[in-house]
Amino acid sequence: MASELEPEVQAIDRSLLECSAEETAGKWLQATDLTREVYQHLAHYVPQIYCRGPNPFPQKEDMLAQHVLLGPMEWYLCGEDPAFGFPKLEQANKPSHLCGRVFKVGEPTYSCRDCAVDPTCVLCMECFLGSIHRDHRYRMTTSGGGGFCDCGDTEAWKEGPYCQKHELNTSEIEEEEDPLVHLSEDVIARTYNIFAIMFRYAVEILTWEKESELPADLEIIEKRDTYYCMLFNDEVHTYEQVIYTLQKAVNCTQKEAIGFATTVDRDGRRSVRYGDFQYCEQAKSVIVRNTSRQTKPLKVQVMHSSIVAHQNFGLKLLSWLGSIIGYSDGLRRILCQVGLQEGPDGENSSLVDRLMLNDSKLWKGARSVYHQLFMSSLLMDLKYKKLFAVRFAKNYERLQSDYVTDDHDREFSIADLSVQIFTVPSLARMLITEENLMTIIIKTFMDHLRHRDAQGRFQFERYTALQAFKFRRVQSLILDLKYVLISKPTEWSDDLRQKFLEGFDAFLELLKCMQGMDPITRQVGQHIEMEPEWEAAFTLQMKLTHVISMMQDWCALDEKVLIEAYKKCLAVLMQCHGGFTDGEQPITLSICGHSVETIRYCVSQEKVSIHLPVSRLLAGLHVLLSKSEVAYKFPELLPLSELSPPMLIEHPLRCLVLCAQVHAGMWRRNGFSLVNQIYYYHNVKCRREMFDKDIVMLQTGVSMMDPNHFLMIMLSRFELYQIFSTPDYGKRFSSEITHKDVVQQNNTLIEEMLYLIIMLVGERFSPGVGQVNATDEIKREIIHQLSIKPMAHSELVKSLPEDENKETGMESVIEAVAHFKKPGLTGRGMYELKPECAKDFNLYFYHFSRAEQSKAEEAQRKLKRQNREDTALPPPVLPPFCPLFASLVNILQSDVMLCIMRTVLQWAVEHNGYAWSESMLQRVLHLIGMALQEEKQHLDSVTEEHVVTFTFTQKISKPGEAPNNSPSILAMLETLQNAPYLDVHKDMIRWILKTFNTIKKIRESSSASPVAETEGTIMEESSRDKDKAERKRKAEIARLRREKIMAQMSEMQRHFIDENKELFQQTLELDASTSAVLDNSPVVSDMALTALGPAQTQVPEQRQFVTCILCQEEQEVKVESKAMVLAAFVQRSTVLSKNRSKFIQDPAKEQRRQQRLRLHTSYDVENGEFLCPLCECLSNTVIPLLLPPRNIFNNRLNISDQPKLTQWIRTISQQIKALQVLRKEESTPNTASSKNSENMDELQLPEGFRPDFHPKNPYSESIKEMLTTFGTATYKVGLKVHPNEEDPRVPIMCWGSCAYTIQSVERILSDEDKPLFGPLPCRLDDCLRSLTRFAAAHWTVASLSVVQGHFRKLFASLVPDDSHGDLPCILDIDMFHLLVGLVLASPALQCQDFSGISLGTGDLHIFHLVTMAHIVQILLTSCTEENGMDQENPAGEEELAVLALYKTLQQYTGSSLKETPSGWHLWTNVRNGIMPFLKCSALFFHYLNGVPSPPEIQVSGTSHFEHLCNYLSLPNNLICLFQENNEITKLLIESWCHNTEVKRYLEGERDAISYPRESNKLIDLPEDYSSLINQASNFSCPKSGGDKSRAPTLCLVCGTLLCSQSYCCQTELEGEDVGACTAHTYSCGSGVGIFLRVRECQVLFLAGKTKGCFYSPPYLDDYGETDQGLRRGNPLHLCKERFKKIQKLWHQHSITEEIGHAQEANQTLVGIDWQHL
Repeated sequence: MASELEPEVQAIDRSLLECSAEETAGKWLQATDLTREVYQHLAHYVPQIYCRGPNPFPQKEDMLAQHVLLGPMEWYLCGEDPAFGFPKLEQANKPSHLCGRVFKVGEPTYSCRDCAVDPTCVLCMECFLGSIHRDHRYRMTTSGGGGFCDCGDTEAWKEGPYCQKHELNTSEIEEEEDPLVHLSEDVIARTYNIFAIMFRYAVEILTWEKESELPADLEIIEKRDTYYCMLFNDEVHTYEQVIYTLQKAVNCTQKEAIGFATTVDRDGRRSVRYGDFQYCEQAKSVIVRNTSRQTKPLKVQVMHSSIVAHQNFGLKLLSWLGSIIGYSDGLRRILCQVGLQEGPDGENSSLVDRLMLNDSKLWKGARSVYHQLFMSSLLMDLKYKKLFAVRFAKNYERLQSDYVTDDHDREFSIADLSVQIFTVPSLARMLITEENLMTIIIKTFMDHLRHRDAQGRFQFERYTALQAFKFRRVQSLILDLKYVLISKPTEWSDDLRQKFLEGFDAFLELLKCMQGMDPITRQVGQHIEMEPEWEAAFTLQMKLTHVISMMQDWCALDEKVLIEAYKKCLAVLMQCHGGFTDGEQPITLSICGHSVETIRYCVSQEKVSIHLPVSRLLAGLHVLLSKSEVAYKFPELLPLSELSPPMLIEHPLRCLVLCAQVHAGMWRRNGFSLVNQIYYYHNVKCRREMFDKDIVMLQTGVSMMDPNHFLMIMLSRFELYQIFSTPDYGKRFSSEITHKDVVQQNNTLIEEMLYLIIMLVGERFSPGVGQVNATDEIKREIIHQLSIKPMAHSELVKSLPEDENKETGMESVIEAVAHFKKPGLTGRGMYELKPECAKDFNLYFYHFSRAEQSKAEEAQRKLKRQNREDTALPPPVLPPFCPLFASLVNILQSDVMLCIMRTVLQWAVEHNGYAWSESMLQRVLHLIGMALQEEKQHLDSVTEEHVVTFTFTQKISKPGEAPNNSPSILAMLETLQNAPYLDVHKDMIRWILKTFNTIKKIRESSSASPVAETEGTIMEESSRDKDKAERKRKAEIARLRREKIMAQMSEMQRHFIDENKELFQQTLELDASTSAVLDNSPVVSDMALTALGPAQTQVPEQRQFVTCILCQEEQEVKVESKAMVLAAFVQRSTVLSKNRSKFIQDPAKEQRRQQRLRLHTSYDVENGEFLCPLCECLSNTVIPLLLPPRNIFNNRLNISDQPKLTQWIRTISQQIKALQVLRKEESTPNTASSKNSENMDELQLPEGFRPDFHPKNPYSESIKEMLTTFGTATYKVGLKVHPNEEDPRVPIMCWGSCAYTIQSVERILSDEDKPLFGPLPCRLDDCLRSLTRFAAAHWTVASLSVVQGHFRKLFASLVPDDSHGDLPCILDIDMFHLLVGLVLASPALQCQDFSGISLGTGDLHIFHLVTMAHIVQILLTSCTEENGMDQENPAGEEELAVLALYKTLQQYTGSSLKETPSGWHLWTNVRNGIMPFLKCSALFFHYLNGVPSPPEIQVSGTSHFEHLCNYLSLPNNLICLFQENNEITKLLIESWCHNTEVKRYLEGERDAISYPRESNKLIDLPEDYSSLINQASNFSCPKSGGDKSRAPTLCLVCGTLLCSQSYCCQTELEGEDVGACTAHTYSCGSGVGIFLRVRECQVLFLAGKTKGCFYSPPYLDDYGETDQGLRRGNPLHLCKERFKKIQKLWHQHSITEEIGHAQEANQTLVGIDWQHL
């Protein structure tokens, strides 16, 4: 199809390009009917430019559109070349003081918690950094896209509305000047014309609904018959469903389908097929058929290509308009006029209205384009912002209904603009007064919740899925209401009052529908069958919580409004109650001579509801009457006399009784829904407008009625009236042996009731109830939270209620009550309570849950014990009540209360173990304490003439009434003081008696008998001293006993360790004195230790025994015995790699082998992984344990006359030559074998060399097998190939892994400045030892000729021979790898040499040779900056020697080597450069030959250069090596320097590694996290053209940003689809990666495709906490220590191990698809 189009398309392009914008514009200027001209032009050209084939070419289309369509408009508008016209307009324009930058997805936004009017006021990063707010308490979030920056909006900020950039533009703002004055008349007229036509065209075509015909004035005659099958986005179907369907419908590949799906998701629509009608219709039917099974089908339309073309151009036009009005405010004003101008059809016919009302019919891409246009035009022009707000409010109901039925997310709906309009205080006020906005919002909300029960309450039972979906959407209306109310008015107009109260009426209607919803009845007999739906009602309550609070705040601001609101609320409450009390018969209760009328009602039998918003709102308003003192100023305006307190308290009391009964276990059969409701009722999110207000309502009731009456009603509702009204009920109760459950239930109910009384009297910390202010309330919350345990900042914030601005008010008071403790390397910063705040602790604080209460009690008693105080927790001193609530305290001294106390104490004294509990007694004691505190305060504050009416002390001293003559409360307390079963409460009772005495003293201070008084106290004191002594003695006994037990335990522990030592130490040496041997044996101590060469120190063989950790058998490690192994883990690594892009196939030449062996991943059986049975570390192979292998092979004596280096090199070269000839012989097939042997004789064999000799393998079968296993494992993991024991690369891989592991250990030690042979962890030590010995023994299981071949090749890279042409340049060889390879391969040659050269000699010569090559390497690459200190240093022999060598080098390399620097400088370079090599070699030979390291190297500090040289038998002046073997070194140096690569390097054509090599570090992270967010928000996905990436992820190893966790960037790796991060680990870290997920602020570790874990990020806020997911938004800063810790994990190759441990510990990690990240 495409091929037919090609020539035609090109022809069209030619004709299009010849079209001139200037001429067209000129034609338009002459035109009489401009609209017709423009439309004809569009009708002709748009279909030729857009939609010419199946796949869009956006670049080409845009270019043509600009040239043919937009160009003429720009010419027309400017009247000249737009390239000059627009800059002129821009200059005439005054820059705006508004920023208005629209946020991209994921861009950082900042809000100031001190100055923002509400949390929706945000700044973009640029404005924020230039504003005063960067030093305030700010909050940082990532934008979801869509909002814009409020910089310059004076209504959004309490102070600092401008940043430095926008401040400049405010200097000469006059009052609202008209921006059109800057434009000339004719520009205005032309702009108006073109804007009107274009805007109308765009709106018309975007809201066009026919699929195959255009509007009449755009139709053309020759219409082509091409159609698109257009697929639209919805939020119902998943990516997978769409991809699968498309593959079937338009038979495309999965990759194409993914592309389609991504575009549909991003832009809202995409054509999936292009062709004639039939062809597209067929695809449509398949898609519809396939997706209509479970849900509604995907939306698909077959559209004519010219319609699609015009729509695409329509979108282009809208964004063009957006960019044009950026040139001048005048143009913006004209566009706003055009958009809001009423059309011919009257109401709602303006272009803006038409777009808004069609919003839900448009696709995502079109919506976002026109929303952006609205933001940059209507919302940026203050005059038109108001007009637009009015249009928005008028259409509010329709827009919301559209949104509710639409299925796109809120952010793609025009309804989302409410946040831009309603949060502007002046607009919100205007809309309330002029458009009655509050009422509209609430009415619209009510309209959508139509389900009601018979009483007209909301009913959420059996919600269908669709209703539930609607309910979720309707909640956004509550958010709008919140926005409208968020800024409180400062002055009230009559209009505002009237409209607010109208809104308040509507709000009361809403609450009335909630009053009593979801009623419940107690299940008796059997468990409830279906859990009822309770969440919807609570969701509604939670969403409304802030609105209810804000309504009260508004009422509080104006006395008239408050009085009216109070009356209205009371009236609605009366209506609600009207329906409640019918049919409940009245009864009379009487106790202690008081009687009261009430109704018969049992919570445990009738219906009861937890939702009482009207009562609670009234309670809130009542408190405001008290707080604002309206109650005392205008009592005549308030209906206080009409209030019926019993009616007010009835429902809240039922609710609290319900909680008590649930706690007592009476509602167990009602299932979890009730438990959850009770939980939320008390939860911090809801309690402000639920539980707290119920307490206030009861306090209101009690303060207005006789406390005795209240208590009787309360006893009746708690169903405890019987127990307390009948004398001796308790006795009867125990004699009829009642059900234990019932006793238990009653006890709990009594406890709960007493707790409620404590709360009613003690909770006076809300302003208006007690004489306190808001900060006292928060302080008290914090004190009680911290008295449970020290808490982190985020925990504290979670436990405090937030206001509508997400503030808790905590920061302002926290310093006063707590100390902050900074965090260490892990953990977080904690707040601890200041000790002086402990006196404010109230055990019965009403926001404690049961668990918190017991924890707090425990913690506080413990503190008191530590401070050697008595452990009583007396009630704290309370602030006085406000006058309206003052009579509340009388409840404490009322007759019924005293009766209750007396009864409980009586039960405690009799102590028959039936109907009473200790916590009941504890509560009574607390109440008595409260009453005493109250009386004391009254006495302290009283003036002369007043009489204190609170006489609790007198009442408790009186004995009971006549019939039963019970003792007085005081007497009972004295009895209980010595009761042995009340040990815990002794201190409390003592505190009560002491306080009682103090009060008595105050009362009697005027009158007589002080003497008797003192006696009492003396007696009390002495008994207390006795008590104290007794307690001390007990404590002492306990301490001794504790110490004894501890001693026994540690003894047992030691014993256990002794018995099971092998468990604690995998390799155990039985001979106890072995460690001593090292120190005492004269062999070692008298001479210097040398690790290699003929003079190698001989160490006595140590017999090593190990125990198998699986079968616990013990056996000695011998050559012949069965193999014993250590579990190990091989992994690839690039941690030391300097060039990440390089991959060399033959590892023998590779500069850093990407190979790594480490003892230890959770694990992948397919790859042969397992967990070590002892320490559960991840392993994938085993290393055999061996004796030092050299001693086994090196069984010949060291003959004294060992050859010198030169001679040795000759010998070796001859041997190699001989072998080569032999190999050639073998490979040439020859018939006559006799010929072979003749050749043999002709060949001159070096003396004592027997190439036909094959040594016997000394190892047992099982050890041989293990050697092969481990060798193949390194080969398999390292090269990622299938295991093959015969492959010649196996030995090379083994030697490489040994060398790399040693190098990386040396790196880690030197980075941390630890000594080389310091105490290594035993796991590492075992690893290195076994690994080195294994590598040395591995040649015995490889083919001899292969190993000899490797030796030949490696040797040739230093001593060239004729056969190897392509030798690596000396600059490209990693010398340590070469050394390890040569040393470990040499036995293969040496075993056939019987001339008496010992292995040790070979090692030494190889080592010297490699060292010399390394020195030349260093000298060639060393940088030669001069150092000022050089001149002062006298030249020693080293310096002179180095200079001589350097001159030799110069001579051989031609003059290209740089000029000679000073000798001192060169020598320093050599010394520093060679240190890492020497250290690695020392480790290698130490483990290879088992020579202990000299003690000098075991400590850190000095550089150890000399000690290392001695240990490695090198001269201290390394250059001597060259001088001793002068003749051969000349030749070698010459051959090294003549390599062409060396020339290229010296002439600057290539680089080489310089020594010492720098350690690789992770990338540098910025100090402030927001710069990372910013960087990530500018990063767009590399695959899906310019789209913002959803999960940008930063590689911490190389600093690349990746687009993680998305379809667009998946690639194929070894036949699997993997995400960008996983793919990156393979190129960057050979399978291991460390990433930072920028939006989540989380570190991600990946290893391989299947394993990963999250790790805590190195960024902390000021409270020492990480913020994963950026939920809290506090500013984050880099914590250097934590970042170092991550870097150390990387250097030590412990990432895989970390992941293994994390996955073992946390099973949920295993379920994540790590490969898709």
